[in-house]
Amino acid sequence: MNLTILRSVLMTPVNVTKFVEKACLRGADAVVLDLEDSIPVHEKIYARTMLKNAISIAGKGISKLMVRVNNEPELLEDDIEAAVCERLDAIFIPKVETAAQVVKLDYMTREIEASRGLELGKIRFSIHIESPQGILLLPEIARSSSRIESMSIGVDDYCAALGVRISGDSSVLLVPMTQMIITAKAFGITPIGVLGSVAEFRNLETFESSATRARNLGSEGSICVHPDQVQILNRVFAPSEDDISLARRTVNCFTEAVKDGRASTSLDGRMVDTPIYKQALSILERLHAIERYEDMKTRGTQGV
Repeated sequence: MNLTILRSVLMTPVNVTKFVEKACLRGADAVVLDLEDSIPVHEKIYARTMLKNAISIAGKGISKLMVRVNNEPELLEDDIEAAVCERLDAIFIPKVETAAQVVKLDYMTREIEASRGLELGKIRFSIHIESPQGILLLPEIARSSSRIESMSIGVDDYCAALGVRISGDSSVLLVPMTQMIITAKAFGITPIGVLGSVAEFRNLETFESSATRARNLGSEGSICVHPDQVQILNRVFAPSEDDISLARRTVNCFTEAVKDGRASTSLDGRMVDTPIYKQALSILERLHAIERYEDMKTRGTQGV
């Protein structure tokens, strides 16, 4: 199984050179060079001119590199034109509300890939939903392009659209997050996000709690905005030692039962049947995918 590992997706403003230079050293599974919210409106065009050099710098030492573009007509096309290159892995598309938007961007990206001799479909999409309309149209958006690799919710903009603030238990996010995760899993897309705001980079305990709640819903990682959040996400969205130990014991127990002609047995007073066995296998598959990915990241940072 080819699993997409996106436990930690670190947002980095493209116009702050010292952040870009250090991005590949933070241990994140992906780095997003940001042209959007972290850039003042009057500097967006200038920031775009810095993108080529930023990709060259940040792309030396990480496995997955993305660029977040601006989803305004006057900026979007030029942002994508500047972003698409051999080293880029994905375009992070904010404020997605309709399938038609994604279809148009797919066509635009394909034209640029073709003109630059890149493999068609090489550049993937990370879709960011930030409005009630986007939530209502999640299935249509998810099926709109085979490029879509991951999906998330911009919780602060979503709550602003509702006219509410995120409460301590983030209950306002429970339904949309669940809808997003179910939709993503149904279409083979990686759901990412915490059940709270990623802006909690000073209160790391609260941030970890938000990440844990999201993991328990089925999220597989999250965007983050500060290096201190990276290791929290890498830990929360990876199998724990207890998870791994139980998964290995479960697989061994079930395998022995099958040899005896049974597809049901027990372990520690709990029934182990085919669905439980498959759950254990998925934990071990994710563990091995993370180990391979960490090896790629380590090799990528050598000499940086």
